[in-house]
Amino acid sequence: MLKRKIERYINEKELFGRDDRLIVALSGGADSVALLRVLLSFGYDCVAAHCNFHLRGEESDRDEAFVRTLCTEVSVPLEVVHFQTVDYARNNGLSIEMAARELRYAWFDEIRQKHKAAYIAVAHHKDDSVETFLLNLSRGTGINGLKGIMPKNGFIVRPMLEVGREDILEYLHFLNQDYVTDSTNLENVYTRNKIRLDIIPLFKQINPSFCDSVSETASRLADVAAIYRHAMAASLERVMVAPDTVSIEKLMNEIAPQAVLFEWLSPLGFNSSQIKDIERSLKSTSGKMFYANEWTLLRDRNSLLLKKKDSEDDNVKLSVRRLKADSGFVVPKRNDIAYIDADKLCGELKLRKWQSGDKFVPFGMKGFKKVRDYLRDRKLSLFEKEKVMVVTSGEEIVWLVGERTDNRFRIDATTVNVLEIEVICTK
Repeated sequence: MLKRKIERYINEKELFGRDDRLIVALSGGADSVALLRVLLSFGYDCVAAHCNFHLRGEESDRDEAFVRTLCTEVSVPLEVVHFQTVDYARNNGLSIEMAARELRYAWFDEIRQKHKAAYIAVAHHKDDSVETFLLNLSRGTGINGLKGIMPKNGFIVRPMLEVGREDILEYLHFLNQDYVTDSTNLENVYTRNKIRLDIIPLFKQINPSFCDSVSETASRLADVAAIYRHAMAASLERVMVAPDTVSIEKLMNEIAPQAVLFEWLSPLGFNSSQIKDIERSLKSTSGKMFYANEWTLLRDRNSLLLKKKDSEDDNVKLSVRRLKADSGFVVPKRNDIAYIDADKLCGELKLRKWQSGDKFVPFGMKGFKKVRDYLRDRKLSLFEKEKVMVVTSGEEIVWLVGERTDNRFRIDATTVNVLEIEVICTK
Protein backbone atom coordinates (compact mmCIF):
# COMPACT_ATOMS: atom_id res chain seq x y z
CA MET A 1 0.00 0.00 0.00
CA LEU A 2 2.77 2.45 0.95
CA LYS A 3 4.69 1.81 -2.26
CA ARG A 4 1.57 2.30 -4.39
CA LYS A 5 0.79 5.60 -2.66
CA ILE A 6 4.33 6.88 -3.14
CA GLU A 7 4.50 5.79 -6.79
CA ARG A 8 1.16 7.45 -7.52
CA TYR A 9 2.25 10.63 -5.72
CA ILE A 10 5.53 10.82 -7.67
CA ASN A 11 3.64 10.54 -10.94
CA GLU A 12 0.79 12.92 -10.00
CA LYS A 13 3.15 15.64 -8.81
CA GLU A 14 5.69 14.94 -11.56
CA LEU A 15 8.46 14.99 -8.97
CA PHE A 16 11.11 13.33 -11.17
CA GLY A 17 11.57 10.97 -14.09
CA ARG A 18 12.57 7.33 -14.27
CA ASP A 19 16.02 8.15 -15.59
CA ASP A 20 16.80 10.86 -13.02
CA ARG A 21 19.57 10.26 -10.53
CA LEU A 22 18.53 11.14 -6.97
CA ILE A 23 20.44 12.21 -3.88
CA VAL A 24 18.64 10.64 -0.91
CA ALA A 25 19.05 12.45 2.41
CA LEU A 26 19.71 9.51 4.72
CA SER A 27 19.79 10.15 8.47
CA GLY A 28 19.32 6.51 9.43
CA GLY A 29 15.91 7.14 10.94
CA ALA A 30 12.81 5.22 9.94
CA ASP A 31 11.58 7.83 7.44
CA SER A 32 14.77 8.21 5.42
CA VAL A 33 15.51 4.47 5.47
CA ALA A 34 12.03 3.77 4.13
CA LEU A 35 12.47 6.40 1.42
CA LEU A 36 15.73 4.87 0.26
CA ARG A 37 14.32 1.34 0.23
CA VAL A 38 11.20 2.40 -1.70
CA LEU A 39 13.14 4.34 -4.34
CA LEU A 40 15.54 1.43 -4.81
CA SER A 41 12.63 -0.98 -5.19
CA PHE A 42 11.32 1.22 -8.01
CA GLY A 43 14.71 1.01 -9.74
CA TYR A 44 15.83 4.62 -9.28
CA ASP A 45 19.53 5.49 -9.42
CA CYS A 46 20.26 6.72 -5.90
CA VAL A 47 23.20 8.20 -4.02
CA ALA A 48 22.82 8.45 -0.23
CA ALA A 49 24.00 11.53 1.68
CA HIS A 50 24.47 11.55 5.47
CA CYS A 51 25.26 14.48 7.76
CA ASN A 52 26.96 13.97 11.11
CA PHE A 53 26.19 17.15 13.04
CA HIS A 54 28.03 16.01 16.20
CA LEU A 55 25.14 17.15 18.39
CA ARG A 56 24.33 13.90 20.20
CA GLY A 57 27.74 12.47 21.10
CA GLU A 58 28.01 8.72 20.60
CA GLU A 59 24.49 8.60 19.15
CA SER A 60 25.60 10.73 16.17
CA ASP A 61 28.47 8.32 15.48
CA ARG A 62 26.09 5.36 15.90
CA ASP A 63 23.82 6.82 13.19
CA GLU A 64 26.73 7.25 10.81
CA ALA A 65 27.91 3.68 11.38
CA PHE A 66 24.39 2.35 10.75
CA VAL A 67 24.07 4.33 7.50
CA ARG A 68 27.42 3.07 6.27
CA THR A 69 26.41 -0.53 6.94
CA LEU A 70 23.01 -0.09 5.30
CA CYS A 71 24.43 1.45 2.14
CA THR A 72 26.94 -1.39 1.85
CA GLU A 73 24.14 -3.94 2.21
CA VAL A 74 21.94 -2.35 -0.48
CA SER A 75 24.90 -1.39 -2.72
CA VAL A 76 24.24 2.37 -2.73
CA PRO A 77 27.05 4.95 -3.00
CA LEU A 78 27.30 7.03 0.19
CA GLU A 79 28.57 10.54 0.88
CA VAL A 80 29.21 11.56 4.51
CA VAL A 81 30.03 14.97 5.91
CA HIS A 82 30.95 16.10 9.44
CA PHE A 83 29.75 19.49 10.70
CA GLN A 84 30.78 21.46 13.79
CA THR A 85 27.21 22.67 14.10
CA VAL A 86 27.48 24.41 17.48
CA ASP A 87 30.41 26.54 16.30
CA TYR A 88 28.63 27.41 13.05
CA ALA A 89 25.46 28.42 14.90
CA ARG A 90 27.40 30.62 17.33
CA ASN A 91 29.49 32.30 14.63
CA ASN A 92 26.45 33.05 12.47
CA GLY A 93 23.95 33.98 15.17
CA LEU A 94 21.65 31.04 14.39
CA SER A 95 19.74 28.52 16.45
CA ILE A 96 21.15 24.99 16.38
CA GLU A 97 18.15 23.84 14.34
CA MET A 98 18.54 26.59 11.74
CA ALA A 99 22.31 26.10 11.57
CA ALA A 100 21.87 22.38 10.91
CA ARG A 101 19.27 23.08 8.23
CA GLU A 102 21.48 25.65 6.49
CA LEU A 103 24.52 23.40 6.54
CA ARG A 104 22.55 20.34 5.44
CA TYR A 105 20.84 21.79 2.39
CA ALA A 106 23.93 23.65 1.17
CA TRP A 107 25.94 20.43 1.31
CA PHE A 108 23.17 18.37 -0.29
CA ASP A 109 23.25 20.68 -3.29
CA GLU A 110 27.03 20.32 -3.55
CA ILE A 111 26.60 16.54 -3.63
CA ARG A 112 23.80 16.85 -6.19
CA GLN A 113 26.10 18.77 -8.50
CA LYS A 114 29.04 16.46 -7.85
CA HIS A 115 27.04 13.38 -8.89
CA LYS A 116 25.11 15.21 -11.62
CA ALA A 117 21.88 14.25 -9.89
CA ALA A 118 18.55 15.79 -10.86
CA TYR A 119 17.02 16.15 -7.38
CA ILE A 120 17.53 15.75 -3.66
CA ALA A 121 14.90 13.46 -2.13
CA VAL A 122 14.04 14.07 1.54
CA ALA A 123 11.80 11.95 3.73
CA HIS A 124 9.19 14.41 4.97
CA HIS A 125 5.85 12.62 5.28
CA LYS A 126 2.21 13.43 6.00
CA ASP A 127 2.69 13.78 9.77
CA ASP A 128 5.57 16.24 9.22
CA SER A 129 3.33 18.33 6.99
CA VAL A 130 0.60 18.38 9.66
CA GLU A 131 3.17 19.46 12.27
CA THR A 132 4.29 22.30 10.00
CA PHE A 133 0.67 23.36 9.48
CA LEU A 134 0.03 23.51 13.24
CA LEU A 135 3.37 25.14 13.98
CA ASN A 136 2.73 27.94 11.49
CA LEU A 137 -0.83 28.31 12.75
CA SER A 138 0.38 28.69 16.33
CA ARG A 139 2.84 31.42 15.34
CA GLY A 140 0.43 33.30 13.09
CA THR A 141 0.74 33.13 9.32
CA GLY A 142 -0.81 33.98 5.99
CA ILE A 143 -2.37 31.47 3.64
CA ASN A 144 1.05 30.39 2.36
CA GLY A 145 1.94 29.13 5.81
CA LEU A 146 -1.07 26.83 5.89
CA LYS A 147 -0.16 24.81 2.79
CA GLY A 148 1.86 22.33 4.79
CA ILE A 149 5.07 21.10 3.18
CA MET A 150 5.29 21.41 -0.59
CA PRO A 151 6.10 18.28 -2.66
CA LYS A 152 8.68 20.13 -4.74
CA ASN A 153 10.81 23.17 -4.02
CA GLY A 154 13.59 23.80 -6.51
CA PHE A 155 15.83 20.73 -6.41
CA ILE A 156 14.19 19.37 -3.24
CA VAL A 157 11.52 16.68 -3.71
CA ARG A 158 9.39 14.96 -1.08
CA PRO A 159 7.89 11.72 -2.41
CA MET A 160 6.37 10.55 0.91
CA LEU A 161 3.91 13.35 1.74
CA GLU A 162 0.93 11.07 1.07
CA VAL A 163 1.97 8.49 3.68
CA GLY A 164 2.04 8.73 7.46
CA ARG A 165 4.41 7.59 10.15
CA GLU A 166 2.44 4.43 10.88
CA ASP A 167 2.53 3.43 7.20
CA ILE A 168 6.30 3.85 7.21
CA LEU A 169 6.83 1.72 10.32
CA GLU A 170 4.58 -1.01 8.92
CA TYR A 171 6.58 -1.05 5.68
CA LEU A 172 9.90 -1.35 7.51
CA HIS A 173 8.50 -4.13 9.70
CA PHE A 174 7.38 -5.96 6.56
CA LEU A 175 10.92 -5.71 5.16
CA ASN A 176 12.45 -6.64 8.52
CA GLN A 177 14.52 -3.49 8.06
CA ASP A 178 16.25 -1.89 11.06
CA TYR A 179 16.60 1.84 11.62
CA VAL A 180 17.94 4.16 14.32
CA THR A 181 15.96 6.46 16.60
CA ASP A 182 17.01 10.01 17.43
CA SER A 183 16.49 10.25 21.20
CA THR A 184 15.80 14.00 20.96
CA ASN A 185 12.66 13.22 18.95
CA LEU A 186 11.23 11.66 22.10
CA GLU A 187 11.73 14.79 24.22
CA ASN A 188 9.01 17.45 24.23
CA VAL A 189 11.42 20.31 24.94
CA TYR A 190 11.31 21.41 21.30
CA THR A 191 8.21 23.11 19.87
CA ARG A 192 7.80 20.68 16.99
CA ASN A 193 8.20 17.71 19.34
CA LYS A 194 5.54 19.14 21.65
CA ILE A 195 3.16 19.28 18.71
CA ARG A 196 4.04 15.72 17.69
CA LEU A 197 4.03 14.16 21.15
CA ASP A 198 1.41 16.17 23.04
CA ILE A 199 -0.92 18.14 20.77
CA ILE A 200 -1.58 15.83 17.81
CA PRO A 201 -2.51 12.86 20.09
CA LEU A 202 -5.14 15.10 21.74
CA PHE A 203 -6.63 15.97 18.36
CA LYS A 204 -6.66 12.29 17.44
CA GLN A 205 -8.82 11.63 20.48
CA ILE A 206 -11.39 13.95 18.93
CA ASN A 207 -10.86 12.73 15.37
CA PRO A 208 -8.79 9.57 14.77
CA SER A 209 -8.32 10.72 11.15
CA PHE A 210 -7.03 14.11 12.25
CA CYS A 211 -3.78 13.97 10.25
CA ASP A 212 -5.63 12.91 7.10
CA SER A 213 -8.14 15.74 7.58
CA VAL A 214 -5.45 18.39 8.09
CA SER A 215 -3.42 17.06 5.17
CA GLU A 216 -6.46 17.26 2.90
CA THR A 217 -7.23 20.79 4.13
CA ALA A 218 -3.62 21.87 3.52
CA SER A 219 -3.80 20.42 0.01
CA ARG A 220 -6.94 22.45 -0.75
CA LEU A 221 -5.32 25.55 0.70
CA ALA A 222 -2.34 25.02 -1.61
CA ASP A 223 -4.74 25.38 -4.56
CA VAL A 224 -6.41 28.38 -2.93
CA ALA A 225 -2.97 29.91 -2.35
CA ALA A 226 -2.18 29.64 -6.06
CA ILE A 227 -5.35 31.63 -6.88
CA TYR A 228 -4.55 34.06 -4.06
CA ARG A 229 -1.02 34.67 -5.35
CA HIS A 230 -2.39 35.41 -8.82
CA ALA A 231 -4.93 37.87 -7.38
CA MET A 232 -2.33 39.55 -5.15
CA ALA A 233 0.10 39.95 -8.05
CA ALA A 234 -2.62 41.68 -10.06
CA SER A 235 -3.53 43.86 -7.09
CA LEU A 236 0.06 44.91 -6.48
CA GLU A 237 0.42 45.77 -10.15
CA ARG A 238 -2.62 48.06 -9.84
CA VAL A 239 -1.43 49.92 -6.74
CA MET A 240 2.29 50.26 -7.54
CA VAL A 241 2.84 53.60 -9.25
CA ALA A 242 6.64 53.29 -9.25
CA PRO A 243 9.22 50.81 -7.99
CA ASP A 244 8.85 50.67 -4.18
CA THR A 245 5.96 53.17 -4.27
CA VAL A 246 2.30 52.35 -3.60
CA SER A 247 -0.54 54.81 -4.22
CA ILE A 248 -2.63 55.12 -1.05
CA GLU A 249 -5.75 56.03 -3.03
CA LYS A 250 -5.42 52.98 -5.27
CA LEU A 251 -4.61 50.73 -2.34
CA MET A 252 -7.75 51.84 -0.49
CA ASN A 253 -9.82 50.92 -3.54
CA GLU A 254 -8.69 47.29 -3.31
CA ILE A 255 -10.97 44.70 -1.71
CA ALA A 256 -8.48 43.84 1.06
CA PRO A 257 -5.82 46.56 1.51
CA GLN A 258 -4.26 44.83 4.53
CA ALA A 259 -3.81 41.60 2.55
CA VAL A 260 -2.09 43.53 -0.23
CA LEU A 261 0.18 45.21 2.32
CA PHE A 262 0.95 41.84 3.91
CA GLU A 263 2.02 40.29 0.60
CA TRP A 264 4.11 43.34 -0.26
CA LEU A 265 5.81 43.89 3.08
CA SER A 266 5.96 40.62 5.03
CA PRO A 267 8.70 39.13 2.78
CA LEU A 268 10.79 42.22 3.62
CA GLY A 269 10.60 41.63 7.37
CA PHE A 270 7.60 43.74 8.42
CA ASN A 271 5.52 41.76 10.92
CA SER A 272 1.73 41.47 11.15
CA SER A 273 1.47 44.04 13.94
CA GLN A 274 3.44 46.60 11.93
CA ILE A 275 1.35 45.96 8.84
CA LYS A 276 -1.83 46.62 10.83
CA ASP A 277 -0.30 49.90 12.05
CA ILE A 278 0.64 50.82 8.48
CA GLU A 279 -2.94 50.25 7.36
CA ARG A 280 -4.23 52.45 10.20
CA SER A 281 -1.78 55.18 9.18
CA LEU A 282 -3.45 55.40 5.76
CA LYS A 283 -6.29 57.34 7.39
CA SER A 284 -4.02 59.66 9.40
CA THR A 285 -1.54 62.43 8.62
CA SER A 286 1.60 61.81 6.61
CA GLY A 287 5.15 61.52 7.86
CA LYS A 288 5.04 58.34 9.95
CA MET A 289 7.84 55.85 9.35
CA PHE A 290 8.02 52.10 9.94
CA TYR A 291 11.17 50.01 10.18
CA ALA A 292 12.17 46.43 9.36
CA ASN A 293 15.71 45.05 9.54
CA GLU A 294 16.77 46.31 6.12
CA TRP A 295 13.89 48.52 5.06
CA THR A 296 12.17 51.77 5.98
CA LEU A 297 8.59 52.54 4.94
CA LEU A 298 7.33 56.12 4.84
CA ARG A 299 3.67 57.06 4.90
CA ASP A 300 3.99 60.08 2.63
CA ARG A 301 1.22 62.43 1.49
CA ASN A 302 -0.32 60.27 -1.22
CA SER A 303 1.95 57.24 -1.25
CA LEU A 304 3.72 54.59 0.75
CA LEU A 305 7.42 54.84 -0.04
CA LEU A 306 9.83 51.98 0.62
CA LYS A 307 13.58 52.42 0.90
CA LYS A 308 16.37 49.99 1.67
CA LYS A 309 18.38 51.24 4.62
CA ASP A 310 21.76 50.65 3.01
CA SER A 311 20.68 51.96 -0.40
CA GLU A 312 21.75 55.54 0.28
CA ASP A 313 24.77 56.20 -1.89
CA ASP A 314 27.21 58.55 -0.16
CA ASN A 315 30.03 57.68 -2.55
CA VAL A 316 29.80 60.99 -4.38
CA LYS A 317 32.22 63.80 -4.99
CA LEU A 318 32.43 67.18 -6.66
CA SER A 319 33.65 67.54 -10.20
CA VAL A 320 34.73 71.13 -10.90
CA ARG A 321 35.79 72.62 -14.23
CA ARG A 322 37.00 76.19 -14.77
CA LEU A 323 35.69 78.08 -17.83
CA LYS A 324 36.13 81.57 -19.26
CA ALA A 325 33.04 83.77 -19.59
CA ASP A 326 33.79 85.12 -23.05
CA SER A 327 31.28 87.11 -25.08
CA GLY A 328 29.64 83.95 -26.47
CA PHE A 329 29.18 82.15 -23.14
CA VAL A 330 25.58 81.20 -22.32
CA VAL A 331 24.61 79.50 -19.05
CA PRO A 332 22.97 76.13 -19.87
CA LYS A 333 19.57 75.63 -18.26
CA ARG A 334 20.28 72.47 -16.26
CA ASN A 335 19.54 71.42 -12.69
CA ASP A 336 22.13 68.64 -12.55
CA ILE A 337 25.06 70.96 -13.24
CA ALA A 338 25.66 74.36 -11.64
CA TYR A 339 27.43 77.35 -13.19
CA ILE A 340 28.66 80.05 -10.79
CA ASP A 341 30.95 83.06 -10.76
CA ALA A 342 34.29 81.74 -9.50
CA ASP A 343 35.43 85.17 -8.30
CA LYS A 344 32.47 85.53 -5.91
CA LEU A 345 33.43 82.48 -3.86
CA CYS A 346 34.58 82.96 -0.27
CA GLY A 347 36.28 79.64 0.43
CA GLU A 348 36.89 76.06 -0.68
CA LEU A 349 33.98 74.23 -2.27
CA LYS A 350 32.60 71.39 -0.15
CA LEU A 351 29.76 68.90 -0.57
CA ARG A 352 27.52 67.82 2.31
CA LYS A 353 23.96 66.88 3.26
CA TRP A 354 21.72 69.84 4.02
CA GLN A 355 21.19 70.63 7.68
CA SER A 356 18.51 72.21 9.80
CA GLY A 357 19.06 75.97 9.79
CA ASP A 358 20.62 76.08 6.32
CA LYS A 359 19.48 79.01 4.22
CA PHE A 360 20.32 80.43 0.81
CA VAL A 361 19.11 82.93 -1.75
CA PRO A 362 17.43 80.88 -4.51
CA PHE A 363 18.42 81.94 -8.03
CA GLY A 364 16.17 84.73 -9.23
CA MET A 365 15.23 85.88 -5.70
CA LYS A 366 16.61 88.63 -3.46
CA GLY A 367 15.92 87.40 0.04
CA PHE A 368 17.08 84.38 2.03
CA LYS A 369 14.95 81.25 2.25
CA LYS A 370 15.45 78.33 4.58
CA VAL A 371 16.33 75.12 2.76
CA ARG A 372 13.69 73.33 4.86
CA ASP A 373 10.99 75.72 3.64
CA TYR A 374 12.18 75.49 0.05
CA LEU A 375 12.01 71.68 0.10
CA ARG A 376 8.59 71.79 1.76
CA ASP A 377 7.31 74.11 -0.96
CA ARG A 378 8.68 71.70 -3.54
CA LYS A 379 6.52 69.00 -1.87
CA LEU A 380 9.39 66.54 -1.69
CA SER A 381 8.88 63.37 0.34
CA LEU A 382 10.88 62.78 3.49
CA PHE A 383 13.03 60.23 1.64
CA GLU A 384 13.69 62.74 -1.13
CA LYS A 385 14.57 65.43 1.40
CA GLU A 386 17.05 63.09 3.09
CA LYS A 387 18.98 62.78 -0.18
CA VAL A 388 19.35 66.50 -0.84
CA MET A 389 22.90 67.85 -0.68
CA VAL A 390 24.43 71.32 -0.79
CA VAL A 391 27.67 72.71 -2.13
CA THR A 392 29.18 75.33 0.15
CA SER A 393 31.87 77.98 -0.12
CA GLY A 394 33.03 78.86 3.36
CA GLU A 395 29.81 79.16 5.39
CA GLU A 396 27.62 80.02 2.43
CA ILE A 397 25.54 77.70 0.26
CA VAL A 398 26.47 77.98 -3.40
CA TRP A 399 24.16 75.33 -4.82
CA LEU A 400 21.24 73.30 -3.57
CA VAL A 401 22.20 70.26 -5.63
CA GLY A 402 19.70 69.31 -8.30
CA GLU A 403 17.54 72.33 -7.46
CA ARG A 404 18.90 75.87 -7.61
CA THR A 405 22.12 77.82 -7.33
CA ASP A 406 22.41 80.71 -4.89
CA ASN A 407 21.61 84.05 -6.51
CA ARG A 408 24.64 85.71 -4.82
CA PHE A 409 26.98 83.59 -6.94
CA ARG A 410 25.13 83.98 -10.22
CA ILE A 411 26.89 84.69 -13.49
CA ASP A 412 26.29 88.24 -14.71
CA ALA A 413 27.75 90.78 -17.15
CA THR A 414 30.84 91.29 -14.95
CA THR A 415 31.73 87.59 -14.68
CA VAL A 416 35.15 86.63 -16.02
CA ASN A 417 35.75 83.17 -14.55
CA VAL A 418 33.08 80.45 -14.39
CA LEU A 419 33.02 77.25 -12.38
CA GLU A 420 31.07 74.31 -13.76
CA ILE A 421 30.12 72.08 -10.80
CA GLU A 422 28.75 68.56 -10.98
CA VAL A 423 28.15 65.89 -8.33
CA ILE A 424 29.30 62.50 -9.60
CA CYS A 425 29.06 59.00 -8.16
CA THR A 426 32.39 57.33 -7.45
CA LYS A 427 31.02 53.75 -7.54
